[in-house]
Amino acid sequence: MTCCTPTLIGLVGLVAIPYLKNPNLDPQFRIYFSREWYDALQLSVRNFFCVVFNGSRLPAILKISSEKNTVHRLKKDIKQLNLKLSQLQALLEEKEAHLIQQKSESALVPAVKKDQIGDVPTINAESLLRGMCEEGIPFCKDDQGAVASSAPLLDESESRQHYNYNAPQKFISFMSSDSICSSSYAHPGEERQGSPYTENGETALEELPEVKVDFQETFLGHTSPISRCRFSASGDNIASASVDGTVRIWTYDPSTPSSRNATIYCGTEITALDWDCKSDRLLLIGTADGRIKAWNVDAKRVVCDLSTSKQFSRVLDVKCSPVEPIFVSAAASKGQVTNSIQTLGFASLTVWNMKTWKAMSVLPLGEDPPAITSLCFNHNGKILAASAIDGMIHMFDMAAGLQITGWPAHDSAISSILFGPDETSIFSLGIDGKIFEWSLQNPGQVLWSRNCSRFCKPTSASCRHEMALDANGKRLLVTSDLVRAPIYQVQGDMNGLRTLPHSAAITTVDWHPTLPIFLTGSADNSVRVTSIL
Repeated sequence: MTCCTPTLIGLVGLVAIPYLKNPNLDPQFRIYFSREWYDALQLSVRNFFCVVFNGSRLPAILKISSEKNTVHRLKKDIKQLNLKLSQLQALLEEKEAHLIQQKSESALVPAVKKDQIGDVPTINAESLLRGMCEEGIPFCKDDQGAVASSAPLLDESESRQHYNYNAPQKFISFMSSDSICSSSYAHPGEERQGSPYTENGETALEELPEVKVDFQETFLGHTSPISRCRFSASGDNIASASVDGTVRIWTYDPSTPSSRNATIYCGTEITALDWDCKSDRLLLIGTADGRIKAWNVDAKRVVCDLSTSKQFSRVLDVKCSPVEPIFVSAAASKGQVTNSIQTLGFASLTVWNMKTWKAMSVLPLGEDPPAITSLCFNHNGKILAASAIDGMIHMFDMAAGLQITGWPAHDSAISSILFGPDETSIFSLGIDGKIFEWSLQNPGQVLWSRNCSRFCKPTSASCRHEMALDANGKRLLVTSDLVRAPIYQVQGDMNGLRTLPHSAAITTVDWHPTLPIFLTGSADNSVRVTSIL
């Protein structure tokens, strides 16, 4: 044995691994000291013994992996099915709109002989006016002498078509447009739009190309129509409220933790929602009974429940400052019980401290001011814009707590207001469907305008029409009384886009703070997250 030792040592020396003091630090051997390699080795040994001793039963770890893969495939299939469903709904809507248009044309156009079906008859404006006058439909002249009809709209139960008998210049126009051409409807300073008229809102939206969708998710957690939905400051979480007083916090991205998901029962109608601008930690909820609740998404509980004064018992909007720990609430006194926000009572603007949860000050609005419907801060929180039911826009200096300017923007109530992307302008949406972009350098000057009255009609205070700008400030999304909503191209040559359809009116909208993703809440109880290309 002794004589063989040198030989064995020599053989071992040929294949021996050199000694390393810290092999776990050597790049060649570091992997064998990692946790991943150990787990893989342990899993391989376990699987080996499972196959040897019980080949009919898979190890638990493989079952879990298989279940995860199955869930991933199911989610992918659901996305594809949702997209196909939206496409089918869009096709069905187009067919219905085409049938409605054919019915309206057959009602307006004189009877044509069967052998002349290929010919399009010409409508004589004078004969049509004469026939309408004989039927007792009154007419009036606008400031330029154009003849306009005050005939009532057709009953929607008979037809969804709404006809426009405005006659600028000397002819009656049956063409389509998303902007008012008659001077009797034009606002002072409004820029005229050159596109033609439509016979109804559906046709107006059909003329806009449909958005190209990257993906779309549908949230079906609510049991009543959606009144508000908002992205959080980061865009990871979504808060949506329904008219039954329920608020749900959820996420659309599977990679985002769902630990913050929650359901909040407020017991009364939700009229306002806003996230803390500096984090996703707090959500403010305004209710129709004058309450403002602060929900902590980490603790999953209401950390503060404020109450406005008894005189102003309805919260219409709440907005958090983007810089300071304060927020402003717009509340109104009880007015007449009707379906119009123009019947709301007087206004109150209160500034609240989000550390002490106490009222700091009340912004001056004058004696018996009309109700404030919408609020918006600029980027540094120094200026607050507020819109009122009398059509006024008010601008406040938050440092001084005083109103610095204001001007009459609409002939009727304003339902939504927001700053432009560079904050040299401000957008306002009236309940009459008119949208204006106002210059802040020259208050009262209109920079851009659209008229969406065809599908944005006056509604109740619980579902006020609203609008939202994308992160680049180039696209403006507006709520709609139709199953689709328009997305206007701001200051661009394009008319805009149209969203994929819901099955009922679109009651609330919002854009992701950084990505081309938007929210649409509907009267069909659903909320959709749509990413566009």
